[in-house]
Amino acid sequence: MSRRPVMVLSGSAFAAIAAVAAAGWIGGYRINFTPSYPLGLWRIEALERTVSVGDLVFICPPLTPAFATAFERGYIRRGLCPGGFSPLIKTVVATAGQSVDIGGHVSIERRVLAHSEVHRSDAEGRALSPWSGGAVPSGYLYLHSDFYGSYDSRYFGPIPASGLLGLAHPVLTFDP
Repeated sequence: MSRRPVMVLSGSAFAAIAAVAAAGWIGGYRINFTPSYPLGLWRIEALERTVSVGDLVFICPPLTPAFATAFERGYIRRGLCPGGFSPLIKTVVATAGQSVDIGGHVSIERRVLAHSEVHRSDAEGRALSPWSGGAVPSGYLYLHSDFYGSYDSRYFGPIPASGLLGLAHPVLTFDP
C-alpha cells in the first residue's frame, strides 16, 4: 500500500477531529478530566443574571502565585484562560460582603460548609496553606467543591468574578 492514501486518510481524520473540537469549543463544550466534579462533557451556558450562591460555574483562575503553584503541582491544567490555565468548575458558596471563617472547616456567615475540611497537605504530602478568611470583596466569588481533595477557595481565597465564563451544565458525565 502506498503512503499517499494513508497520509490522505490520516490528514482527513485529523481535520475532522480538529473541526469537531473547534465546533465544541465555540459552542461552549468542555471536557472535564478533574475529579472535583463528574468526568465527561460539560457545556458553558451564558449567565444572564447576577451570579448567586449555589451556582455551578466555569471560571478562569487569575494570574496569581497560588495558581502558578497549582499549575506546577498539577491541580489545574493547561487551557485557554489567561496564563494558559484551564477554567475551573466550582460552586459559588459566598459572594461580596459575606463572611468566611477558616478553621478545621470553612464557615460562611457562621454556618459550617459541608465537605469543607481544611487540609494541611495534599495527597502527595506537599504543604497547603489555607486562605486567612474574611469578607469576600466586591467583585469576587468564594468557590467550593464537595470533592475531598478539591483545590478551591479554601486555599486560594476569593477570585475575581470577571473571570466568570458562565454556568456549568453537565451534558454527558459519569462519576468514576
